[in-house]
Amino acid sequence: MDNLTHSLAGWALGQAGLKRKTRKGLAALILGANMPDIDVFFGWVPWVPLATHRGFTHGVVGGVLLMPPILAALLWLLDRWQVKRGAVFKSGLAMHVGWLVALCYIGAATHPLLDWQTSYAIQLFSPFSPRWYHNDSLFIIDVWIWLMLGSAVWLSRRREKRGGGDWRQPAIVGIGAVFAYICANGVVSDLASKAPRRAAPHATPDSVVVSPPPVVFWKRNVIWRQDHAISRGDYDPFHSLTALESYSAPVPDGMSDPLARRALLETPGLASFRRWSILPMAQVTRERCRIVVRFQDARFGDRPGSGALGRSAVLPTGAPGCAAPAPG
Repeated sequence: MDNLTHSLAGWALGQAGLKRKTRKGLAALILGANMPDIDVFFGWVPWVPLATHRGFTHGVVGGVLLMPPILAALLWLLDRWQVKRGAVFKSGLAMHVGWLVALCYIGAATHPLLDWQTSYAIQLFSPFSPRWYHNDSLFIIDVWIWLMLGSAVWLSRRREKRGGGDWRQPAIVGIGAVFAYICANGVVSDLASKAPRRAAPHATPDSVVVSPPPVVFWKRNVIWRQDHAISRGDYDPFHSLTALESYSAPVPDGMSDPLARRALLETPGLASFRRWSILPMAQVTRERCRIVVRFQDARFGDRPGSGALGRSAVLPTGAPGCAAPAPG
């Protein structure tokens, strides 16, 4: 999910009372909640799990177990430096290293839990397994979570500054509301994923992805693959709990073409797409001197090669008089 959502999650936990456990507590929660996204800066490294966005740093080992103590150590060193310079801390809190580490862990744990809810998916057990996990319950930018957590933080801080009532209560209620919202959306997504099987078109897919659209959180775009073809449907629980509202005819995914598989496996520039794509689609265009293969993941478009996530590769035909294309 977006970093505003991750930051609000850490902030809300802080306003629920956890920030009072130690000096730098709120920083530990908010930075910990964003820390796994540091992998966006490591796409160049030779170690594949770290170079894969939502890979190692979003998994149980990297993001949840190994990284929080590093963040805690950095915050502790910053605090020591500030103390030596004679800094006065407005919070009046003491530094408790145990709580600082614990809050870094709590903040970091919220990140994969939230990212798991989206169809973009995470490699939960990287580096031991490259399998992607997705719960498909939330759109990657959910304005309703912004509203719930943002309002909870604002009300909590307002009470805290005025000194009236329990300032932690709005944050606790907001966190509970978001938890209930995610659970309810998970139920809707589960129903949507089963709808193509239970009713028309009575599909037997080998892979299904359910994507909530923005704002209208109760609806779902259902995408499934069966026999090297991609089908799409729309689900609305107010229309039917067990059937799709509408669906399209299957479209060949193009991945049965040997040239598409060759381009995907042999083109270095497609390595990240190959690792990340769950529902790859390909379009092969044959010309005299070259073969252009365009790719897209069906989750994020139906036209291979289009959009920000589309990719392409060029293969030589070996025809006489044709120069070999530059490596992809």
